[in-house]
Amino acid sequence: MITIRAAYLEAAGSAVTLLSDPAVAAAWERPSVLPEFGVHGLTGHLGSQVLHVSRALAAEVPDEKPLSVPEYFAAAAAFHTDLDAESNVRIRHGSEAAASGGVAALVSQVDMALAGQQVALAAEPMSRVVRTATGMSMLLDDYLLTRIMEIAVHSDDLALSAEIPTPLLPPAVFEPVLDLLSRLAVVRHGQVAVLRALSRAERAPDTIAGI
Repeated sequence: MITIRAAYLEAAGSAVTLLSDPAVAAAWERPSVLPEFGVHGLTGHLGSQVLHVSRALAAEVPDEKPLSVPEYFAAAAAFHTDLDAESNVRIRHGSEAAASGGVAALVSQVDMALAGQQVALAAEPMSRVVRTATGMSMLLDDYLLTRIMEIAVHSDDLALSAEIPTPLLPPAVFEPVLDLLSRLAVVRHGQVAVLRALSRAERAPDTIAGI
């Protein structure tokens, strides 16, 4: 079983490959499959998942107690509010800003960030605490898990928007995402709904989407 840090680096590498696909550049000015994003904004959002990690590593280590992954999502406004809420509007603006230089510039920036992370992550202790883009403190590995999930989900969004196959992640990278999304689905919909969705098609609810 690979570590979360190794899984993150694989997921980030997959994101760079997707961002570099000519189909993404060709779709740059089109709407995406997410009503709130154009393809360029969605591309910026995907690339930002890698850029956020570099910023977190470069920032001063926070001294407050880190949140667990469940506590992080419980406290994250974007997880609980509608698309027009301030937190979600701020995310979209940041994503569009990340993409403002065009696809080639974004790919170069993300690729450079990933190269630096290959070295930086190996040097960080397991106890390393980082401050997230939303101002919360987490253990580095817990934060990386949330970034793997974001990369997996938004890679599917972007691939569908660009009309290309969704990149498949290795099992060791995808399984932590599956576990996290399953837990978030239970938080949102309850144990019974998730159990039925996974085992009884005739009693399955309309959705168990976790995010």
